Amino acid sequence: MADWDGITEFVAVVETQSFTAASEKLSTSVANISRRINALEKKLAVKLFVRTTRKVSVTEAGATYYQHCKPLVEGLMLAELAVTQLQATPTGRIKMTAPVTFGEQILAPLMHEFLLQYPHIELDLFLSNQRLDLVQEGYDLAIRLGKLEDSTMMARKLLDRHVFACASREYLEHHGEPHTLSELKQHQCLRGSNSYWRFEQDGAERLIHVEGRIQCNSGYALVDAALKGLGIVQLPDYYVQPYLATGELVEVLTSYRGNQEGIWALYPQNRMLTSKVRTLIDYLSTALK
Repeated sequence: MADWDGITEFVAVVETQSFTAASEKLSTSVANISRRINALEKKLAVKLFVRTTRKVSVTEAGATYYQHCKPLVEGLMLAELAVTQLQATPTGRIKMTAPVTFGEQILAPLMHEFLLQYPHIELDLFLSNQRLDLVQEGYDLAIRLGKLEDSTMMARKLLDRHVFACASREYLEHHGEPHTLSELKQHQCLRGSNSYWRFEQDGAERLIHVEGRIQCNSGYALVDAALKGLGIVQLPDYYVQPYLATGELVEVLTSYRGNQEGIWALYPQNRMLTSKVRTLIDYLSTALK
């Protein structure tokens, strides 16, 4: 019968490329790591590592063995985690990232309420419009907006959002209102990070190239420009909805408004959700609606 002796230590050495680093990772001694690896090699009758005074290299046999052992070790960890967290109170640090404006305006206030409800949770929130590598940089969770492109992540939709094209009444009185997508080239379009706006026509998505005097990566700045009559803007609802409600901004091209886009919670696949992250996702799913 197969047993686990030395397998956890073997995987740790492969991943850290060091007996010393593996001992620190597993909170044991280098001598214990070496003893278990030697016993494993003797049992298998193969050399798993080539050791020199400067480095540890995995052999071809070791690399093959690692590919089979890694999911076993991960599965054992997940099994232990599942059991220990059945009755666990959400505790510990959550490292998450979100887009800047959505994070400042909507997410951060909700996270503060969440922390009040769960005093044993700590938060490391990094706001960035860059697509960060969640696994490489150790993030537990990311909030993403719109169409998802990263198929290596697990995703849960939290909410839908609308994107509106709109302008001030003053601008429309002076320049007229566009009624077709082709008419946008006759207007000042207040552009964000890219020069294409997304619409829907006859059930299909249309990306329309737009031009204008102003381009800025701040949604707040573009809203201000639109309110002052400098052009037409296309932005998500949380930027423009208050001004649409008061009539300060007027939606245009309503028949071309695209379908709702998702607001998503992303986390690495093959990683069981911890109690703290699962609780946070459930909370946001309810709080955002």
